[in-house]
Amino acid sequence: MHNFSKKTALVTGGAGFLGSHLCERLLLEGYEVLCLDNFYTGSKANISELMKNPNFELLRHDVKENITLEVDEIYNLACAASPVHYQRYPIETTQASVMGAINMLGIATRLGIKMLQASTSEVYGDPLVHPQTEDYFGNVNPIGSRSCYDEGKRCTETLCFDYYRQKGTKVRVARIFNTYGPRMLTNDGRVVSNFIIQALKCDDITIYGDGSQTRSFCFYSDMIEGFLQLMAEDDFTGPVNLGNPHEITVLELAEKIIKLTGSRSKIINKPLPQDDPHRRCPDITMARSKLKWSLVAVWSSVFFFFS
Repeated sequence: MHNFSKKTALVTGGAGFLGSHLCERLLLEGYEVLCLDNFYTGSKANISELMKNPNFELLRHDVKENITLEVDEIYNLACAASPVHYQRYPIETTQASVMGAINMLGIATRLGIKMLQASTSEVYGDPLVHPQTEDYFGNVNPIGSRSCYDEGKRCTETLCFDYYRQKGTKVRVARIFNTYGPRMLTNDGRVVSNFIIQALKCDDITIYGDGSQTRSFCFYSDMIEGFLQLMAEDDFTGPVNLGNPHEITVLELAEKIIKLTGSRSKIINKPLPQDDPHRRCPDITMARSKLKWSLVAVWSSVFFFFS
């Protein structure tokens, strides 16, 4: 039964990696949580403990399909976020971004509530500006194999700001940089999970290109804190970068994981995929000044998140 003394937060993609952690945190903050997911990449295992909480409700639904709901806040995280999954169904990926945003923005507009849109560092493409600041327009291939995700999220941001300007919708746009932690899928092709699984099995660790490309990794708990602080702001729409401003090369990451796991894995090189970014690192000046957001988790956490 609905508790009218509590706020209800809708989390689309709530059974996914970040979505499930967000649901968990919102429950701890005293919310009722409505988790919406179609389970393409989400998992019931991620929310199995939450299902025991009377303030948590699961709704199996595809965000591409219209729906009418009564909630107090929306966190729109629904969309496959790894190349393995979004390249498998590229049309559906773009639809999830664009149609999903239209459906959620419609609810937010009708109810006059805040909506946080999960965007991505991929809106910067293979950047020509480093580190990336929010006023950089990006360098994105609109017809490549990654474009379904990159351009889908860029269009999502466009929709958010058009709704904001035309209809006064209360949008909050977070550009998420590489994030890791418990509940990542082991087969999603992301570099941290890939390398750890390969190292634990003593398989060859696969590096695409020469390994000089850089990434920056943010622990999931810091990212969730950023979401909540962004949603709490009354007069700030974003977009705002959320991520770790300290970069590391892919080769350095592989070597660290081999050393810390004591693995016998060898590093092998394969051709770099199309449009794979050569450098990826956020400028988080805006997040620090507007949200008073900073990183708490230590880098070494990366090596224990499968426990």
